Amino acid sequence: MRSFLTALGMVIGTASVILVVTISLTSQDYILQQIEGVGSNMIFASYEIGTQSSSAEVSGDFIKPADVQAVRDQLSARITAATGVESNFDSMFLNGREQHLLVLGSDQYYQPVRNILVLAGRFLEAGDVELRQKVALLTEKLAASIYGSQQAAIGQNIKIHGLQFTVVGTFKEKVSTFGQSELNDKTVLIPITVQKYFVPVDRIDPMYVQVRNSQDVQSVTTQVQELLESRHRSGATYKVENLSGILAAAKSIALVLTLVLVLVSAIALVISGIGIMNIMLVTVTERTREIGLRKAVGAPRKDILLQFLLEAVIISLAGGSLGTLIGVAMPLSVRFLTDLTIPISAWSIVIAFTVSSLVGLIFGILPASRASRLNPTEALRYE
Repeated sequence: MRSFLTALGMVIGTASVILVVTISLTSQDYILQQIEGVGSNMIFASYEIGTQSSSAEVSGDFIKPADVQAVRDQLSARITAATGVESNFDSMFLNGREQHLLVLGSDQYYQPVRNILVLAGRFLEAGDVELRQKVALLTEKLAASIYGSQQAAIGQNIKIHGLQFTVVGTFKEKVSTFGQSELNDKTVLIPITVQKYFVPVDRIDPMYVQVRNSQDVQSVTTQVQELLESRHRSGATYKVENLSGILAAAKSIALVLTLVLVLVSAIALVISGIGIMNIMLVTVTERTREIGLRKAVGAPRKDILLQFLLEAVIISLAGGSLGTLIGVAMPLSVRFLTDLTIPISAWSIVIAFTVSSLVGLIFGILPASRASRLNPTEALRYE
């Protein structure tokens, strides 16, 4: 029972190492997927209004649809798509109350660049944009609020800016940005060629660019910045950013979190090792006469040393093996019970098992050495 309770600390410590590494890997993958899900290799640009600019200058400095087309033409070899968004507001009666709707104008490239999921119907097509078709897409929650379901919204007419638009699809963001993007729960998407007739100033905010290769994101960001500045007056400033900095920061935070959690688990293993050393010291004291008898009949010192060292290692390995099984079984059980896939690091298993073995070896040396050095005559007289 005493040996079992000693090994129990090793079980907890070993399982903790595996679970901690598993949790940190899962959280890191989740965070990176959330960030990358906003848009793959995405660059976003917007105009920054200066404090000393006149209204006429500001109006001319805004990013225009022509700027988006210029990016497509001049950077076509390095990008897969470029799109822009023009926004405006409208109101409609919903559930007996007048509510404001966010009306966005964009084109067929908006879906792949922003990772938009079409839930029912279809997305905007090139013909809708070129022919200025009065078609609209509704966000998931807006469609459910007005028509009850996604499918029921398809083919319905909705009045926007005083005109009848036909609902051709419903959509949502693949990864929610929690209101930090241009989309919200009550958003209507229409062709940008139609939207421009209902905005006071022709303004793209923001412009999105999807880069073909992730290695080119930084250089294309610089090119977009230079292109926008070259097409407008010298005093105009533009904010052109990408997700690389956010991804790098997330990776750094995840790495630090992993190291801290592994350190905590390592402390648990060290405490378990101290427990093994204490119990083995007590065992040596209780078995002093046995050790003296063995040495009296000819047992060499190395045999005594090996006996107690093996006992410590066996306790440590038994606890480490059981802890490894528990540490692996818990993430696997989550896979069977839910659709969530939790990655199990093979390195965490190897490290946890190796450390548990070393703990038994290192902390077993002192008790084993003490037992091997006992004087057989004094050991036989020990009460």
